[in-house]
Amino acid sequence: MTRVPLNFYLRNDVVEISRDLLGKVLCSNEYGRITKAIITETEAYAGINDKASHAYGGRRTARTAPMYRQGGTAYVYLCYGIHHLFNVVGGDVDVPLAILIRAGRPIEGIDIMRQRRGITGTGRMSLGGPGVLSQALSITTELTGVSLLEDRIWIEDHQISVKSQDVSVGPRIGIDYAGDDANRPYRFNIAAEHAQHPSDHGS
Repeated sequence: MTRVPLNFYLRNDVVEISRDLLGKVLCSNEYGRITKAIITETEAYAGINDKASHAYGGRRTARTAPMYRQGGTAYVYLCYGIHHLFNVVGGDVDVPLAILIRAGRPIEGIDIMRQRRGITGTGRMSLGGPGVLSQALSITTELTGVSLLEDRIWIEDHQISVKSQDVSVGPRIGIDYAGDDANRPYRFNIAAEHAQHPSDHGS
């Protein structure tokens, strides 16, 4: 496994980055407690020309400032005052592209994730929904603006093969306010059973 390199994030095609993040592994390190999850759902936000983006029209606030940094930066914001939502910033400096990570499949530190989620038992744990994913990996707004090339939060490439026929593409969720832009096919999803880690096959 290797960390995703900087040039992966610096592309200016946010839809391509969003699709390519499927099957990559989101990792966090909270005081030495490592947790990892395969990314299974993403949503692309295309910056100043996308009415669904926090940066639409060039809007720039203290909250959205990380979106204008170099690709490979974490952008975490609070939704409804409760849910911490994690986004990957793409593109060059001052090109505010972002990809919301909506869901994942836990593969490391699962007991830690259960504890954070208040889940008992040993059945399969779902990380469906961006707020749930962030809670399980202890991702909060404290991490907004942090580089994904450092050791607090990062993304790894585990050589997980994502086949085109296993990828569902559709409109983003909960952005009716965006008018016609709400119908852009910018949401990408793979079912958990298609997010097969090499270790699942004993390799």
